Amino acid sequence: MMQTSQPVRQPTNDEACSKTDKPELPCLFGECRSALLPLLSDLCRAMGQGNPLQGLLREALQLLALHMQIRRGMVTLLDPQTGRIFIYEGIGLSREQIARGIYRLGEGITGRVVASGQPLVVPSIANEPGFLNRTGSQSGADTRQNAFLCVPIARGSKVMGSLSIERHYANAELLELDVELLSILASLLAQSVELHLLESIHKSALIDENRRLRDALKQTFKPANIIGHSPAMDEVYRLIDKVSRTRTTVLILGESGVGKERVASAIHQHSPQHGGPFVKFNCASLPESVIESELFGHEKGAFTGATARRAGRFEEADGGTIFLDEVGELSLPMQAKLLRVLQERSFERLGSNQTRHIDVRILAATNRPLAQMVAQGQFREDLFYRLNVFPITIPPLRERRGDILLLAEHFISRFAHEQGIATPRLSTRALNRLQQYGWPGNVRELENMMERAVLLADDGQIHLAQLPAALQTANGVAPTDNEPGSIDATIAQIEYQLIIEALIQHHGNVSAAASHLGMTRRLLGLRMAKYQLSYKMFRAKEGNTLEQLLSQEITAQPVQDR
Repeated sequence: MMQTSQPVRQPTNDEACSKTDKPELPCLFGECRSALLPLLSDLCRAMGQGNPLQGLLREALQLLALHMQIRRGMVTLLDPQTGRIFIYEGIGLSREQIARGIYRLGEGITGRVVASGQPLVVPSIANEPGFLNRTGSQSGADTRQNAFLCVPIARGSKVMGSLSIERHYANAELLELDVELLSILASLLAQSVELHLLESIHKSALIDENRRLRDALKQTFKPANIIGHSPAMDEVYRLIDKVSRTRTTVLILGESGVGKERVASAIHQHSPQHGGPFVKFNCASLPESVIESELFGHEKGAFTGATARRAGRFEEADGGTIFLDEVGELSLPMQAKLLRVLQERSFERLGSNQTRHIDVRILAATNRPLAQMVAQGQFREDLFYRLNVFPITIPPLRERRGDILLLAEHFISRFAHEQGIATPRLSTRALNRLQQYGWPGNVRELENMMERAVLLADDGQIHLAQLPAALQTANGVAPTDNEPGSIDATIAQIEYQLIIEALIQHHGNVSAAASHLGMTRRLLGLRMAKYQLSYKMFRAKEGNTLEQLLSQEITAQPVQDR
């Protein structure tokens, strides 16, 4: 049974073990604690030398192992931004075990100590159900009989972490003496821990936030920064540019894999809320029972397992934007709660009657036909009209075939760079089949296909045989009204391949490609129109090279197969 520490009776002079006064008298507790004075002295000396926190903690744990015969020891720190408690330094633990030692406030013995600010003693790990063994270090029956002592590292009422040890005790009364000793050590370490948190963790958070903002600025919306020059995508760019400058609710529509999340991110980054958080939530990723808690948060004790107060996604997005993906998957009761947030910008946490007001922009996305669901009673009509203020429909890949080559080359370049190999090129036959394929999985399918093709390419070129079987049997080879297999169809196929090769070789320069093919620019233009080819498919915009264009970040990213 777990016990909290109690004030310890100080041993009398006759009871205490003194090496100088009564060396012949055995220690009352079986171990002499007066020998621990050098530990405190050594620790104070290390602190005075201005050692980095990790070195200081390592030395403190080594001193505990030397003087107190501990089996294991660890110092955990609390990340105030995430509420995560992690092992910062340990002894008697492997790197893998330290990496697994992550807790939440109130979770396990460590989480309860950090949450309450009070030390806890577990006389026998085997008899304590609250001991999680999160590190996985308790693997034998002998270690399960050890005791576990954990004390908070705090400055005033501010708890920053914990100091804990594990060892076997022959005398239970020694437990409380060691708790007091650990509390003294934790107090000595508290100032160094606090300085580290201020200088390191908080500084790291600022660096990460600055990096996030810089990355967001790099993706400033303009067509040249997005791979895709088709008329359908140009219309999407125009709508994004229009709505980004407002606070209007946007409903992003399109099949799975067309890049709805990237469009939402572009809207946020160019909106008045761009300095605030961008919180994403997939309404189909969690069971119905926890969605309300995830969106609106909960109070401590609101339901079984709610050991601490938790803010929801709407609260986290206050001052910024929340993106609700797959909003069509919400149940009718959750739709009613979402409608209230849209109307009033207010809600209550689970287990609370306090109304919270938020300033947040709402973006939603779905691949389901919401209008049809409204007619069938599966989606609230009033919520549909609240969400459908400014709809943006993202076209599927099969409706913007002019972007297929640029997207394919972008993925090939990226995967080749990740694998540290030379960038292979698409063969003409492989490119033909990419252009003819129906792409039910949209850009995600193309991305996965190119990753596989780069792995299989071994001669600097991606051949048709290295594409999946679905493309091996694609019907037709080039846009033509002739019967397949006829002389006219064969000639059209050869002409189509020659034109594509010339355009690739001259980077979309129609005049140079026409000269290469021995025809006039006007005649080549007519042939390109016949085969639905555009020079934009083969060269970059605004003077950029194709390589520069393909190295830019893609905005229309896929999600999954439909």
